[in-house]
Amino acid sequence: MARGRLIASRAVRRAALVALGVAVVAVSGCGTAENGSFDRGRQLFVAKCGTCHTLKQAATTGTQGPDLDAAFAQARASGMDPDTVAGVVRAQVDNPRPTTADPNVSMPPHLVTGDDLSDVANYVAHVAGVPGIQPPTFAGGPGGQVFGQNGCGSCHTLKAAGTTGTVGPDLDKVLPGMSAAQVKQSIVDPNAKITPGFPPNTMPQTFGQTINPKDLKTLINFLLSSTNKGAGPAGQGK
Repeated sequence: MARGRLIASRAVRRAALVALGVAVVAVSGCGTAENGSFDRGRQLFVAKCGTCHTLKQAATTGTQGPDLDAAFAQARASGMDPDTVAGVVRAQVDNPRPTTADPNVSMPPHLVTGDDLSDVANYVAHVAGVPGIQPPTFAGGPGGQVFGQNGCGSCHTLKAAGTTGTVGPDLDKVLPGMSAAQVKQSIVDPNAKITPGFPPNTMPQTFGQTINPKDLKTLINFLLSSTNKGAGPAGQGK
């Protein structure tokens, strides 16, 4: 009986790895799912992984890489636990397969590392392939939804969105007086002008690619109107 369970467990793991387009590798996910930060992992996934991977809970629709819901759905249904899923994610990020020299067709190794990798692995382990899962609903209407889906609230305080993040500037304090063009630059090129007291390279540099133009305009209008002091809607000052 024990041998039968061992063979079944190996089959489940092999199915998930094949679905991800990787060879079977030895993974050790013990404790990973419990130790990562879910919210931070979601934000990192959206910024680092969402351009290539579809994941419903993250509201990402990338098609260059595997659909992670499809990749893990059968394995999860067959009994794969979150720790094992997290281990598979860690192994794939550390050692992507197949690998080529062309970054356009192959995931680069070590896209996230250390605590960031733990957070991403934890997040994916709890949402990928879960039946019926959908993105969470965020306060603030359509603009608040874009703000929340992209993990902005985990770093920024914004009363209109009901968020209290402190990693980045308090938007209720820095938004007043900003133009639409300035807000857009702060999103798509955050290192262009660093808010005093905050280090560079903290905010993801990829929102210009991961947020489509329509949603970006909706987000900018939301940010400007949230204080009623912004200098014009997103349709101006592009």
